[in-house]
Amino acid sequence: MTLHNGHRQRLRDRFLKGGEKNLPDYEIVELLLFGVMPRGDVKPLAKTLLKECGSLSGLLQANPQKLKSIPGVGDSTLAMLKAVHEAGCRLVREEASQQPVFGTWKAVIDYCRARMAHLTVEQFRLLFLDQKNKIIADEVQQQGTVNITPVFPREVVKRTLELGASSLIMVHNHPSGDPAPSQADIDITKRVIKAATELDIKVLDHIIIGKFGHTSLRDMQLI
Repeated sequence: MTLHNGHRQRLRDRFLKGGEKNLPDYEIVELLLFGVMPRGDVKPLAKTLLKECGSLSGLLQANPQKLKSIPGVGDSTLAMLKAVHEAGCRLVREEASQQPVFGTWKAVIDYCRARMAHLTVEQFRLLFLDQKNKIIADEVQQQGTVNITPVFPREVVKRTLELGASSLIMVHNHPSGDPAPSQADIDITKRVIKAATELDIKVLDHIIIGKFGHTSLRDMQLI
């Protein structure tokens, strides 16, 4: 058994024997890389990925072009990382969809953060809900630049009606990391609410996601 193979087996054994909570992030990334890089020492790449992306969550949400610019990252590694991220997002969304959203609010926030916290451009996402306030659909409606995303109230209302939803939650991210709402955020929220109210559609909240937190306009009593 080679030195690297011995390290791989020891790391797998520690993980499988219940030591997963004590593993540093780079060792979790090593375990992921083992599946797409069957030979060699992957520890340097694992540490480089975390350094370049800032954190484990930043790595999993990183732009594919950024990841592919890192030496050692090919299509197999990229696909693996994106599959892990997608699986995690779907797991959290499944939890958030089991009950009315206000009964699973933490899961709703966790899902939005998993999808959007580390994006480098603004993205405007809509969560569509049925009459029992359960999530029935989740879509990206617009994606913009580093500091602006065009939002069209008529398109929001139109899509809500197409899906047969009764209410919705607006979500967007601030790539700057600061989730504090801007005046433009407040203004567009009011415009969407006005357009939705005319057709008996409720806007339950507008959530702004940052790298290290979130803001709810409902909690701030701005809507």
